[in-house]
Formats: sequence, C-alpha cells, structure tokens
Amino acid sequence: MATSTLKNGEKVMIREAIKDDAKPLLGFLDKVCAETNNLTFGPGEMPLTLEQEETFLESMASKEGAIFLVALNEKDELVGTTHFMAGTLPRTRHAGEFGISILKAHWGKGLGTAMMDVLLEWIRQQKSIRKVNLKVRADNLSAIHLYEKYGFFQEGRMSREYYVDGEFHDVLCMGLHIDE
Repeated sequence: MATSTLKNGEKVMIREAIKDDAKPLLGFLDKVCAETNNLTFGPGEMPLTLEQEETFLESMASKEGAIFLVALNEKDELVGTTHFMAGTLPRTRHAGEFGISILKAHWGKGLGTAMMDVLLEWIRQQKSIRKVNLKVRADNLSAIHLYEKYGFFQEGRMSREYYVDGEFHDVLCMGLHIDE
C-alpha cells in the first residue's frame, strides 16, 4: 500500500493484512502486550488460535468500512499494526473506531505518523465514513500528541477504565470529523 522512510532512515512497508500474516501477528501481539501497559490486554490475556486469527483477518478484508494494516520493516518483520472498523447499521456506519500498536523498539521513529497517514487516507477514500473515534490512556501523552497532530479532539474521559498492576487508569475518548 505504501512505503515510508522513518526518522532514522529505516524503510517500512504499510499494507493491508492478509491471511498469511496471522502467525506473525500472534507473535507480534505476544511481544507488544508485554512491552506496554497502554493496551487493553496484557500477556496471556488474548489467547487466540492461528485459525481464529486467520478467520479474523479474512473477515476484516471482506467487511465494508473495515481495514487491518500491518507495518513491516526491511527484514519483513511485523513492527506495527493499525485497524479501523465502522459501524454496520445505517445509523452508525458513518463512524468507527481504530487502534494502533507499535513495538517499543520503533517508538519515536515516526512509525505512528506513517501508519496514521495511510489509515486516514484510506478512511477519507471511503466516502461513507464521517467520524473516527479512539480511546487512549489519559497518561499516554505521546499517543495523545500524535492524535492531536491529526486533529483529534477530546470528547470525554472514562474514569477507572483500565486496571493494571493493581492501579486504575482513566481513558480519554477522542474523535476526528472527516470533512466532505
């Protein structure tokens, strides 16, 4: 879909996920959830089989208003993912939510920006999508800064939404209006 050059000169390919990405994705999920507490799941909390992941990727590829993107480094290793899914009913199909995950070794290199560029370009091409939503931990300032750079604005705060290592964490609800 797109090749981007990161701040350190490294090139990444960002493309739509395919069924064959299921096995590397499972390994990526195991690694990324152990590196950060910013995700909705931790190590061992998302037990998926290879078949379940393959089915999920196939369903994402066939759904209208949905996409799952992977970012691959020059060694063809999966280093980031982002996905978006719009509502399916007439009253909600204009809006959807997205998530993004990046391996810690690639934080601060511009990978989040590159992935957001590709995702938002795809969203804008879907003429029916008018609103993008996300949730982010209120203390994840680098992610909040990235989202605000793209025009996302805070719409609300959910208290005690995450419970990690014996502590509660608030989540910000953010949104982006897609202009016609």
